[in-house]
Amino acid sequence: MPSRIAIRAEAARLSEVFQAAGATLVDADILQPAERLLDLYGEDIRARAYVTSGRDGEAMLRPDFTVPVTIMHLENGKGTGRYTYSGEVFRQQDDAPDRASEYVQVGFELFDAADLAAADAEVFRLFSEIAAPYGLKPATGDIGLIKSAVSALSTTDDRKAALLRHLWRPVRFHRLLDQFAGRVPLEGLVDEPATPAVEIGLRTRDEVVARRARVASEADVANLSETEAAILDELLRLQETLPNVLSRLTDFVVDLPGIAPAVDAFEARMNALAKVGIDVGNLSFEGSYGRTTLEYYDGFVFGFAVPGRRDLPPVASGGRYDALTAVLGKGSGVPAVGGVVRPAMLLELEAAQ
Repeated sequence: MPSRIAIRAEAARLSEVFQAAGATLVDADILQPAERLLDLYGEDIRARAYVTSGRDGEAMLRPDFTVPVTIMHLENGKGTGRYTYSGEVFRQQDDAPDRASEYVQVGFELFDAADLAAADAEVFRLFSEIAAPYGLKPATGDIGLIKSAVSALSTTDDRKAALLRHLWRPVRFHRLLDQFAGRVPLEGLVDEPATPAVEIGLRTRDEVVARRARVASEADVANLSETEAAILDELLRLQETLPNVLSRLTDFVVDLPGIAPAVDAFEARMNALAKVGIDVGNLSFEGSYGRTTLEYYDGFVFGFAVPGRRDLPPVASGGRYDALTAVLGKGSGVPAVGGVVRPAMLLELEAAQ
């Protein structure tokens, strides 16, 4: 493991790369207010955050910088902005004890509504240039495509909401899809005892009644068409280069026209990547990429990993999080995309060369 001094020096070097791209150097408190942030990070971080309490209420050791930097940007009332940061982040690693619970993260965040495809391409290019000397394997995905496909399904809003709610839990998501497509029996929809509706836990009587009504109505909903279910299955299994993925997505639009805007955005981003010198003909796309990372990503996602080492986290990763800025801005957010890199891992790879 590299020394802390070496890691900080490498972090400073990386930060200078982002500052050369126009980013302003910023920082964030190590202790962050827990209540607001836990609702924003998603279940992954909620389960792994270090939470404590004090006179001002619950606080958490920062699990990353993106949310605090976004809050800072919006509170300053700015439209566009570029930021870089460097410092320790903290995450419990109960499921991966070999991974560090405290490590240094260096990042770059770009807030810009002018050209989303160009912003995605610029951020990816910056991280691609950092990763190039280390032989890292790039991968890309698009959470926006998946969300668009679910929203375009010919089924009820409740079923779409259930699928979207479990998007980051692949096993549960696919079980629901199989149920809604009639491949397996619906679970949890058996008749309930005809007893009076009473308050249960934190649920009011009205909420219990409403839930019973939803459960009863679910049994009468028509199955999702096999064509639409098959498209969603194939989309999530896609593993191809960007041009080949675009060709297949174009085919999907015929039977699922609601995804056309997301496919257009995919094509615009592919063209923007090519314009900044990325070899899109050999750039990998994975339909499910990003579904086990932070839940605030809602568009383009990417990562750079050590080939053949699936046990290691990505050395660098990032993505687009427009919806997060809208939530934090109470409906008036700024489209944003960014990424982070682990300087300690770069030093370890350098030492191994």
